[in-house]
Amino acid sequence: MSFDSLLIQTCTIQRYTEGAADSYGMPAQTWADFLTDEPCRLSYPKGRQRQDATEVTPVDAVLFLNEYEITEHDRAVVETVTYEILHVAHRVNGVDEHHLELDLKRVIS
Repeated sequence: MSFDSLLIQTCTIQRYTEGAADSYGMPAQTWADFLTDEPCRLSYPKGRQRQDATEVTPVDAVLFLNEYEITEHDRAVVETVTYEILHVAHRVNGVDEHHLELDLKRVIS
């Protein structure tokens, strides 16, 4: 079974862009589609968390997809649910980079 056959969903990766200025002169937060309809797979691990120097953040979901230039400054949309990308892990197959594993936190709006 190939990795691509496991990617049974599609997702959109969005990248932050500065929009028009608001009434205070600050650029409005705008997200533009960077990658659309990319094959992916969303998983909901129990008890997974990200830890940095100052805090521990529960991980709501993990997204698997092919290798792209995605960073923690982007966000993912899967089945109309928007997620903040907490961590991007590049997984290898013993020879080269194989796929991405993204730790996600659901965005409440």
